[in-house]
Amino acid sequence: MSAPGLGLPLLVLALTVLAGVMVSRRIALWRVGRPARVDWTRGLLALPKRYLVDVHHVVGRDPYAARMHALAAGGLLAGSGLALLALVPVLGASRLFWLLIALAFGMALAGGFMVGRRRLPVRPARLSGGRFQRLPFLLAAYAAGALLVALDAALGGHLTALSWPGLVLAAAGGLGLVLQLDTGPMRHAFAGALHLVAHPRPARFEGVRETALAPLDLDAARLPGVRLPGVRLPGVRLGIAEPADFAWNRLVGFDACIQCGRCEVACPAFAAGQPLNPKRLIQDLASALQPGATNATYAGSPYPHAREVAGIGGPDLPLVGTGAMIHPDTLWSCTTCRACVEECPMMIEHVDAIVGMRRFQTLELGAVPEKAAAPLSELRYADEPQGRALSARTDFAAGLELPRIGPRGAEILLWLGEGAYDLRHGRTLRALVALLHRAGVDFAVLGDEERDCGDLARRLGDEATFQRLARANISTLARHSFRRILTADPHALHVLRNEYRAFGGVFEVIHHTALLDELVAAGRLPLAPLARAVTYHDPCYLGRYNGEIDAPRRLIDRLGLARVEMERAGRRSMCCGGGGGAPLSDIEGERRIPDIRMAQAAATGAGTLAVACPQCTAMLEGVTGARPEVRDIAELVLEAVEAAPSARHAELAS
Repeated sequence: MSAPGLGLPLLVLALTVLAGVMVSRRIALWRVGRPARVDWTRGLLALPKRYLVDVHHVVGRDPYAARMHALAAGGLLAGSGLALLALVPVLGASRLFWLLIALAFGMALAGGFMVGRRRLPVRPARLSGGRFQRLPFLLAAYAAGALLVALDAALGGHLTALSWPGLVLAAAGGLGLVLQLDTGPMRHAFAGALHLVAHPRPARFEGVRETALAPLDLDAARLPGVRLPGVRLPGVRLGIAEPADFAWNRLVGFDACIQCGRCEVACPAFAAGQPLNPKRLIQDLASALQPGATNATYAGSPYPHAREVAGIGGPDLPLVGTGAMIHPDTLWSCTTCRACVEECPMMIEHVDAIVGMRRFQTLELGAVPEKAAAPLSELRYADEPQGRALSARTDFAAGLELPRIGPRGAEILLWLGEGAYDLRHGRTLRALVALLHRAGVDFAVLGDEERDCGDLARRLGDEATFQRLARANISTLARHSFRRILTADPHALHVLRNEYRAFGGVFEVIHHTALLDELVAAGRLPLAPLARAVTYHDPCYLGRYNGEIDAPRRLIDRLGLARVEMERAGRRSMCCGGGGGAPLSDIEGERRIPDIRMAQAAATGAGTLAVACPQCTAMLEGVTGARPEVRDIAELVLEAVEAAPSARHAELAS
């Protein structure tokens, strides 16, 4: 083996040692976080699948990015690993082995050029600049230099004149890459791998739609102890106030961010010009972990209409506030729609972080948005956010038979939800009740035993009120006999199905579109075709949170409607702006989120916008000007049932 040929493995070895030092500095920072239970064996065994399948499933939505990442990352890792093995004499003496090394670094070089081509001469707005702009040059230098050395060794020393400059070039590029491991773009590489192993929601990789928020341990606040400035007592804080309040694997997740900007493109608040950019938020959280931290090095898109903050932080310093990293308006701009989470190739959990910080603002500081204070107060004392009588929840059904559940029980328990008080959603519920009667479904409601499900309280950070409501509702439900819970409210569905489980409430919950789809398929609701074009808006808490995107579409198709999809649909649908307490937070932006969504619906040319959520109905019907008609799917089904010949014959016969 020639001298440059020996130099390359030694260079890689030296870079590996230096990389270990850089990584250890970051690991020391992560250790300030709270403990987290991690199944290391399971995580390590699953890493190849999580990296090569789950991550690339998301990355592959942009085929260019997928090919670029495969070449750059795959070539870099393979080439460096093989070069290290060249220290083994039998391998280092093999020209065929060096050809393999050259091939790997050739892949890395091609990947480096692709990285550069995507960023130069014009960088897309969603990608961050700064140190990221140097990354393609460093990749290309390291890969090109190593390629020359490897080719020289493979050809038996016929390129010696190029191999020494190649080794120098590889050293310069490699050193530059390693120095990016602590606070630069390369931090993503090792943090990303560890994040996949120790992910806080490992079931996401096993086909489980794990979207429920983890309960907060409210009893922790009752632990003895006195809080002193600068003294952190484990377990006594409710919510996230500073970086050290996150679990350590959450801190790793923030460092896994590659700043690809897919989250900011998907974020409805960002599109509306509200002061939230999920990418910037994650970077602020990652930066705040560094002692003496500032956000000055961030080189991506800012928060739209950013509120002024000091932009300083540290592991034990506040995250939220004008003197910290993040303005409170940034937290309250989030609709909790999880579009950012859905788009993130590193599976970062933005919404968990936001709700965690909201919990501290609400529970410890009482610093909720002005319009949210009264509804939260009413929820605490009246079990209903407007303070209305629980018995008034059934007023919408005046003139209809609405059975109350009794000792006999019922097959279906109809959970009316908060929307039952709303006149508009009352029309949807009347249609649903009429359809249940026509189909002969054995159903009943709780009447004044139904309290608010607690969704609003939980999204606004009032975990104490949510848990009280959850336990009270579970106790009520446990006293009655039923097989399934039916609801037309996806927010209630999510809470009842997924978030009550942590408190012992395990129920089979079905959305009204899924039940109507079943009834129509079984022939219990004869239909007449409705001939017009419809586009369907997926509610975030039904489609993205619960994976139910097929049943509403099947039902629309059964109605004979010409279904036209919006550009953003299914799990990648856009929020209506009504989730997460956003209407109460009312953070000012440039545009209204429902106006943006309605414009997307109008662009399809459909005259009807089908919805399946009371909050979507309210937000989208509030859009003024020429727009598609907004109809809940239950209303469309009832229209088709009433137009069916058998229905008309029955009416005439009666």
